[in-house]
Amino acid sequence: MSVLGPMTLEIGLGALMLVVLLLGIFRPAVPDRRAGGVALIGLLALVAASFATTPGGTLFGGSYVVDALALFAKRLFLVSAAISVLASLALPSVRFARRGAEYHFALLSSLLGMLVLASSRDLVLLFVAFELMSIPLYFLTGFQKSEATAGEGALKFFLVGSVSSAVLLYGFSFLFGATGSTDVSGIAVAVATGNLFARLGLVLALAGLGFKIAAVPFHMWVPDTYEAATTPFVAWLSVAPKAAGFIVIFRLYLEGASGAALVWVPLLSAMAGLTIVAGNLMAIPQTNVKRMLAYSGIAHIGYMLMGLAAISASGVGMVLFYLVAYLFGNMGAFLVVQAVGNSEGSDKMGAYRGLAQRSPVLALSLLVFLLSLGGIPFVAGFWAKLFIFRAVVDQHMYGLALLGAVATIVALYYYLVLGRRMYVEEPETKTPVVVPTPLFLAILICAIGTVVMGMYPEPWVRAVMEAARGLF
Repeated sequence: MSVLGPMTLEIGLGALMLVVLLLGIFRPAVPDRRAGGVALIGLLALVAASFATTPGGTLFGGSYVVDALALFAKRLFLVSAAISVLASLALPSVRFARRGAEYHFALLSSLLGMLVLASSRDLVLLFVAFELMSIPLYFLTGFQKSEATAGEGALKFFLVGSVSSAVLLYGFSFLFGATGSTDVSGIAVAVATGNLFARLGLVLALAGLGFKIAAVPFHMWVPDTYEAATTPFVAWLSVAPKAAGFIVIFRLYLEGASGAALVWVPLLSAMAGLTIVAGNLMAIPQTNVKRMLAYSGIAHIGYMLMGLAAISASGVGMVLFYLVAYLFGNMGAFLVVQAVGNSEGSDKMGAYRGLAQRSPVLALSLLVFLLSLGGIPFVAGFWAKLFIFRAVVDQHMYGLALLGAVATIVALYYYLVLGRRMYVEEPETKTPVVVPTPLFLAILICAIGTVVMGMYPEPWVRAVMEAARGLF
């Protein structure tokens, strides 16, 4: 643990938010990237501090813990935020440059909620942290007010998010009534003794969390939100809040419910299977790449739910591994979409015709990301899916594993359709796609992460298993 205490990262992030806010107050009309640069430097410092921190320490009577799982999640949140902020420095809009302090302050506020969420073991603290994470996301979705779809996407996200928060809070109220405490450790006894209110509370909480992670049938906000928002923000939105949702599920249903968690295997398995099938089938007819990746992301949530349904240390560990692989693969894909969109003014698949002839490095990067998302050897996504399937098979859930394997083949179809556009079809123009340096660096980081995880998965597996063991 850091010598400054369990909340070192949160305090450092709070100080960074104050600096960014002051930049916005004293330089409100200056169209520069200073706020983004300061946010990036601060996030890189926090990433370094997180890797220098060791697990240990509690606050507020055990309501706030810095265990291996919390520390792993915080590193993931910080790295994903740093990549997103780096890519946002390449956004071309003068309006974005002028309002950059607002954007980055809101993003850092949401990130602060995630950091607190990762360490929360109290229902009240969990809910407050969840709202601190969620509310800035609604604002960031509609940040580009001049875009025709921004208002609609932000409103849908806000309405669905508000309903999910209400359902989650309602579930927490039942848990409090059943246990007489807001400590998640009290859930196990109530569920084990057959307390109906405890089980109803967990069902409602799972529904609320299902909205947050975009599991079917709670996924309806995803495609419109992704299409409306700025792409670097969408890249972060597609990973970090979903990871936060899974951390809460781990806290409630594994750490909280403990041995009674086996009750939820049928429900989690059904949700996983439905999410995988629906996500992949809805991705097939899409012609907008951002919407295709949105539905693809829903399917990937289903694969992660498979690992959760295994209710084992290996299952949880492989969900964490999957989240890291998904961070690099999915964020990288969205950042390539940003590069092409900035150049062509369109996110349609037609804009990718002959991309390999125009910008071979960019096309190769996107192909690597798509292969990783599709689970092709030997990139990060291959091991992520393989390890999830292995964890499920170890629990003798053969039908779920078979469904996941078949759906993986289906997913390859729409990934390779985009690959054919890039490598087989002729380009409409020979002009190369111009990629600004910050965006190029962000794509490069994601590509390196995807390939390195694919070639050397063992260190990553050790790290995720260490984070998962504390739950069992």
